[in-house]
Amino acid sequence: MTTLKNKLEQRISDYDFWATRRRYGAEGHNNANLWVLACMDERLPVDEALGIHVDTPVGGGDAHCFRNAGGIVTDDAIRSAMLTCNFFGTKEIVIVQHTQCGMLSANANDLEKVLREKGIDTDNIALDPTLPELKLNNGSFAKWIGMMDDVDVTCMKTVEAFRNHPLIPKDVIVSGWIWEVETRRLRAPTLDPEKRLRTDVVSSAFGVTNKQPDRWS
Repeated sequence: MTTLKNKLEQRISDYDFWATRRRYGAEGHNNANLWVLACMDERLPVDEALGIHVDTPVGGGDAHCFRNAGGIVTDDAIRSAMLTCNFFGTKEIVIVQHTQCGMLSANANDLEKVLREKGIDTDNIALDPTLPELKLNNGSFAKWIGMMDDVDVTCMKTVEAFRNHPLIPKDVIVSGWIWEVETRRLRAPTLDPEKRLRTDVVSSAFGVTNKQPDRWS
C-alpha cells in the first residue's frame, strides 16, 4: 500500500532533483532530452504547439527553450544548442517558426537604412560588448538581421544548419515545424501551395517587394 506519506516524500525528492538537476550534467537532463528553438513572437505558444510543458514544475521542465526573432539559427542559438547537446543530455532539437511572422514584414536593407539614418554605423558596431572579438564583415549587417522571404524555406534552412554544424553531435535528432497562427495548427515546412493555403508565409503578403539579403536562399 502506498501511503500519502510515501507520495509526499517522493514528491519532495523529485522536486529536489528537479531543482538541482544542472549539477548532474547529462544525467540531469530535462524531462524530454529536448532543446526547442522558437520565434519570440507572443502568438507562438510553444507548449500548445508541441504538446509539452517547457517551464511548469514539477512534472514540467520538458525542454530547454531558446527564443529569438524568427526562431532562426544564430551564433547564440548554436552556442546554446552546443551546451545542452554536449553537456546537459539533450538528444533532440525541435525548431518552431510560424506564419504571420514579423521577420517577413520588411526588407532587411530598409531596416539597416533606418538605423543608419539614426546615426548608427552598422559597419562598426559591437554585437556583444562583452565579446568585442565577435564582428561582422563590412556590408553584412542586413544579412545578419535575418529577415525572411519565405518562412517555410527559412525553417528548412535552419534545420539543415543545425544538422550539419560541427558543434552539434551527429546523433541528435533535428526537426522543424511551422505553427499556423491563423488556424492554430502545427505542420511540417513545405513548398506545396495547397498545404500553405489560408496562411501568410511569404514577405510579399506584407507588401515587401524586394528580395531579402542572401541568407536563406
